[in-house]
Amino acid sequence: MTPGDDTGGGGDGGIGGGAYTSAKTSLLDGHPTPPDASHTKPANATTPLTSDDQDQDLDTTSKAALAATTSTPSSSTSKPSIFRRRPVLGSLLLLILLGLILGLALGLTVGRSNHHPRGNSGSGGGDGAGGKWKRPEKLAASEEWVPSPFGGSDKAWKDAYDKARVLVGKMSLLEKVNVTTGIGWSMGPCVGNTGETGVGVGFPSLCLQDGPLGIRYTNPVTAFPAALTTAATFSKDLILRRAEALGIEARTLGVNALLGPCIGPIGRSPLGGRNWESFGSDPYLQGISGALTVRGIQSKGVMAVAKHFLLNEQERFRRGDEARGEERYKDVKESVSSNAGERAVRELHLWPWMDVVREGVAGVMCAYNMVNNTYACGNSWLLNGVLKDELGFQGFVVSDWLAQRTGVESVLAGMDMTMPGDGLVWSDGRSLLGSELTKAVVNGSVPISRLDDMVLRIVASWYQLGQDSPTFPKKPTFSSWFRDRIGPQYFGTSNDNTMVLSNNFTDPRGEHSKLAREIAAEGIVMLKNTNLTLPLSGGGGGQFRKEPFREIAVFGTDAGHSNFGPNGCADRGCNMGTLAQGWGSGSVEFPYLISPLEAIQARALEDGSTVSFVLEDGATQRVNATADAAGKRGVDGSVCLVFVSSDSGEGYIHSEGHDGDRKDLGLWHSGDEMILAVAERCLNTVVVVHTVGPIIMEKWVDHPNVKAILIAHLPGQESGTSLVDVLYGALSPSGHLPYTIGRSLSDYGPHALISTVPNWEIPQVDFDEGVYIDYRWFDKKNITPRYEFGYGKTYSGFKFSELRIVELVSNAEISEFLPGPKEKLTPPTVIGNSSVETINPKDLEFPKDWKKIDRFVYPYLPATATSTGTTSPRQTGTSSTAPVHPPQRNLTSTPNSSGGYQGGLPSLYDPLLSITVLLTNIGPVKAKMAAQLYISYPNTTIPDVPVRQLRGFEKVELESGESRVVEFVVLRRDLMVWEGGRWGLPRQKGGDGGSGGGYGGRYGVYVGPSSRGFERGDGVSGWTGWVGKEGS
Repeated sequence: MTPGDDTGGGGDGGIGGGAYTSAKTSLLDGHPTPPDASHTKPANATTPLTSDDQDQDLDTTSKAALAATTSTPSSSTSKPSIFRRRPVLGSLLLLILLGLILGLALGLTVGRSNHHPRGNSGSGGGDGAGGKWKRPEKLAASEEWVPSPFGGSDKAWKDAYDKARVLVGKMSLLEKVNVTTGIGWSMGPCVGNTGETGVGVGFPSLCLQDGPLGIRYTNPVTAFPAALTTAATFSKDLILRRAEALGIEARTLGVNALLGPCIGPIGRSPLGGRNWESFGSDPYLQGISGALTVRGIQSKGVMAVAKHFLLNEQERFRRGDEARGEERYKDVKESVSSNAGERAVRELHLWPWMDVVREGVAGVMCAYNMVNNTYACGNSWLLNGVLKDELGFQGFVVSDWLAQRTGVESVLAGMDMTMPGDGLVWSDGRSLLGSELTKAVVNGSVPISRLDDMVLRIVASWYQLGQDSPTFPKKPTFSSWFRDRIGPQYFGTSNDNTMVLSNNFTDPRGEHSKLAREIAAEGIVMLKNTNLTLPLSGGGGGQFRKEPFREIAVFGTDAGHSNFGPNGCADRGCNMGTLAQGWGSGSVEFPYLISPLEAIQARALEDGSTVSFVLEDGATQRVNATADAAGKRGVDGSVCLVFVSSDSGEGYIHSEGHDGDRKDLGLWHSGDEMILAVAERCLNTVVVVHTVGPIIMEKWVDHPNVKAILIAHLPGQESGTSLVDVLYGALSPSGHLPYTIGRSLSDYGPHALISTVPNWEIPQVDFDEGVYIDYRWFDKKNITPRYEFGYGKTYSGFKFSELRIVELVSNAEISEFLPGPKEKLTPPTVIGNSSVETINPKDLEFPKDWKKIDRFVYPYLPATATSTGTTSPRQTGTSSTAPVHPPQRNLTSTPNSSGGYQGGLPSLYDPLLSITVLLTNIGPVKAKMAAQLYISYPNTTIPDVPVRQLRGFEKVELESGESRVVEFVVLRRDLMVWEGGRWGLPRQKGGDGGSGGGYGGRYGVYVGPSSRGFERGDGVSGWTGWVGKEGS
């Protein structure tokens, strides 16, 4: 795609408009994909921007419906034209072509004149772009919620905000703008860098760096197991320790804000490309894991930035510019709109965000997608009303990279920082904040109090994490863009060659490899183990093998190394060799990668076993011959290990027909066929799956020779060592599925399909399933999965008994709706003395004695802009069809009475139940078990509630024969539903454990090893005792 060939759809100018012409050599030269976070432009983007490409509008949404295309002149050809060879036919074709052009122009004109980019009013011009689509009859819409609440309401942040007010009070307008604005892509050492303040203020440029499983774009660092793998451990201890290690490495390298945890997507579709970056398909599991990750990272003085807020559930159409990069999607004008109702938002998608906000997360990253037809980074209901008011979020909201698609509107909607600082296209240096924010404040489009709050939130977060301490690194010790010790200060420009010390080659890892190995091992889920085929060698007691298998045959590319090395594809954007992480901005450079084959060979050397292998998936004859040879050794003599995989990642990389999202739930590289080929010949076939999520295994799961199945997920750098720990019995497997494995994709419901065909110029995805995803959907539809959520076997056995349910409050203390706070919070203030009236416009001009760095984002105004004192924030060339101000801009909203407390009203977190169970290891070996608590609602008047929901998990290690009491504390929120615009206990009908007509009721309680363990007689069940008050 030629940069600038599509200026519509937010004025993106296509992927990578804003040419990257630096002569400097990048680390990623020659890589098949660009060097970016969630945020990539093609490396060959060298065509200069046209003036139309550069049009930006601070007051309105980007030029969505004003799409136009520029063309590149075609090269001449030596063949005579058709007009010379066949003049009559040529003239006819010319007339047809002119008719088509006129028709297209008419269609585009109609679209321009009527389209409203927010989708709330104004039709899309009938058939939309070029007559291709009809505008949906009804579009979801978000209400406007302004003004943006001030930060500083929660007492836990009081000291930080007090210090911030003093420091921000010293800042000039330009310095404040700098704090809120990135300096441009690759213009600083990190993937995100804010501007600086003067020496008199001393607030530093902040380094924001990916990512959720390690520190991106530097080496050496630890490549930890992915969040999905970590969630599969069901271990709060490991989740926290992993986060602490991430915090240590980030701090050591001088990172101020680590872009993680990822708690969105939640896995609405099992095909979602970035599901592996999150903690599974249940809001409770995501929430606990996300909060523990925030706690661990921030305990080391590093800001955690939770992402992606909100409803970011697919890669296809997540960004309009990415979509338009393909000819088939050239008419897509905006990012996909995720349309969901309030109940689905509160009970499912927002649930984990309540936990991370309550934990005190410093940053929240708003997503690329639209929410109910308003961009997430400009959605005031979402950012102001829900996040900052209802949940009492005290930190700052930062855009995903280029996710800001509006100017003033985003600022008023609650976005506090833009990244990487560029405008609507990569590396253009024309920020939607920067100088545009300066203008907007001076002319009154943005109140100075709003700017002060933006800066306060950022600076208070810096103080809250103790980064003013002299022990915190003054700057990053690495460059994301090159590995030389000394390199360019501004890598992304071509008009400055200043060289600085950039890479200190600091090694932050310590002994984190041991932790990575432990997490990866506990994240392995054993689904099947017929005839105790595993472990492969002795040490497990009388019922296990006394001697190891003498011959081991290994099959599949997933068992070995890629010929290009573990980092051979940029951002891990290919599935070659063993799969240990997905692709995209959530990936990290491997310091090393231990493959399964080399770890198995090392262990075989100790045991005296022989190892044969075939690492080519398509080598059918060789696979068959090797499996035949192994099979001849008999059931006691040999074992065949088949390694297969399923990969996915972020939408800016396409791999083997998968456009970020998976196209299906099948194994890659004909994995099903290889498993069957081996199983037909080898009596002991063990399948090891490295995967980003559920796979369909119906073709081979019941094959009599498939004796064991291990889901090893994405194990990170210690892939082989962690697997051998489980294969050979050094550890009993203890992982549990953080999702459901169905028998077909259709089992997951119609919402599981991610359409590759847009249904409008702004693709619309309606979350009609409500709260029913994954196991909730299976339960609602009474679909029997192949393996249910939470499932996982061990080498031992466990018994649940002696269930006890203790009500911590009496009937009289239970209320239908949330009690108000015991103490009202004092409304926060901002600086109080800020004013634009005393600003001399000349002081805002670019200093005459400075050299301007190309593509660096500045807060200064050009001299012509200040000649009359103030100026409109709109740039020349912006279409007059867009409103000067959004029509809702001056609306005011009444702050929610529950606002101000982190996580929402404190009564949400009142403990109501204590549930205990006796867990006993009745097997032969020491092992771990994650006891899981599921709650069922009473027979409620609410017509649609999930059959059961996870509301607790505790992992316990027990010796053979040992017992321990496991306790779960159930909070008020765990029993509530969102109805009528507020949280409430569901009203019950008569019968089924209730006295009729009241609220509260008797809740069903189940504790066991999985969400459906009771079907196998595992676990214990009971009912709560109280029924609540009578309704009125």
